[in-house]
Amino acid sequence: MAPLTIRQATKSFGAVQVLHGIDIDIQDGEFVVLVGPSGCGKSTLLRLIAGLEDITTGDILIDGKVVSRLHPKDRDIAMVFQSYALYPHMSVGENMGFSLRMRDVSQAERERKVAAAAEILGLTPLLDRYPRQLSGGQRQRVAMGRAIVRDPKVFLFDEPLSNLDAKLRVQMRAEIRSLHKKLKTTIVYVTHDQIEAMTMADKIVVLRDGHVEQIGSPLELYDAPANAFVAEFIGSPSMNMLEGRVGEKGQSFITAKGVELPLEAPPPLEPGRNAIMGLRPEDIRLGAHGAPARILLIEPTGADIHVNLDLNGDQLTAVFHDRLELTEGESVGVAIPADVVHFFDVETGERISS
Repeated sequence: MAPLTIRQATKSFGAVQVLHGIDIDIQDGEFVVLVGPSGCGKSTLLRLIAGLEDITTGDILIDGKVVSRLHPKDRDIAMVFQSYALYPHMSVGENMGFSLRMRDVSQAERERKVAAAAEILGLTPLLDRYPRQLSGGQRQRVAMGRAIVRDPKVFLFDEPLSNLDAKLRVQMRAEIRSLHKKLKTTIVYVTHDQIEAMTMADKIVVLRDGHVEQIGSPLELYDAPANAFVAEFIGSPSMNMLEGRVGEKGQSFITAKGVELPLEAPPPLEPGRNAIMGLRPEDIRLGAHGAPARILLIEPTGADIHVNLDLNGDQLTAVFHDRLELTEGESVGVAIPADVVHFFDVETGERISS
């Protein structure tokens, strides 16, 4: 276990700079998830931590020691890849103990560590099998076991669940989280799936175009996104965004399409100011006295109903937990409860706070 610090890290490939002055402090035993759209730099940052890519400028410290220029084997980290990277000609036990054998660890110690890791991961009955005889979830456990036996200071996970089906991803999320609680090791986890980030992380780092947009707990990012990008990226379905201005009396928002949405409480903006209004899908209510909208599409998901609405040309997504009697093409009123609206600056996208 060890803290991990990234100080003003940059990375360039030739003339192209892909990471711009990254600063992140990860506490001892913390589970941190790096998220962002494709090309944002999250996997590149993980590879810098691992030593698989050379840092251009800045420093990476593990347990207070600068490791930026050290070989990967000297950083005391273990990495779990998306592709599992198991040796097909080796058994499960041999795969798990291979790195120890390369470090001249005695056979007795190798067997002890492999047995302990297999017990944690439920792999004990599978130690004599080969990768081709395993399911995807079992292969992923073997990859994690290979990392565990090294007893590293930091675990690195690079989109480890992306090759699994939806049901198995849910199961493996819970298993990785449970594993973290048992081992209490610092984990840096990369994913493009913000649901994985929300359900697993102690802290989330949102990246865009090689910059850190926001760092915080899952609920901090969900409830108080720093800008419009984070607001739309965190949450599924994503936050609805409407551009417009605050009404002259202060308790309404007039969209760019001319729809006036009554607000139950005055927003933290002066009347007439242009802004972007963000609405979480689950915060939208239907009521006879709301702004007129037409139902475009109804998608029952079992537990919830997702409803796509047309607000005079602006489209909104609403999520309802009740099984409402709704019909596609029907006209309804959209109501906005108090204290659920997020406002962002039109020019910068930054959050406007009260």
